Amino acid sequence: MTFTLQPVRVGNGSDEDGMLVFDEDRRLLAVLTHLSNQYDGLSGHWYLEAGFGRLENRHQPTFINLEAAHEWIVQRLARRI
Repeated sequence: MTFTLQPVRVGNGSDEDGMLVFDEDRRLLAVLTHLSNQYDGLSGHWYLEAGFGRLENRHQPTFINLEAAHEWIVQRLARRI
């Protein structure tokens, strides 16, 4: 499964470095933000700011890097509803 990442500034009031995640049909799947050093132990991780469809998640996960986020997205999209 192929995704396109597009850098973006997120107006969330703190960590503004983000990525929009699009599928091969250019549908927006998720918004990820890069966590700053204000988060003990999670600094540098990526956070699921918003997920859509099968990526919507009440407990937004964090990922050690973008590759881990990609793997999580692939697994979630492979699930049957």
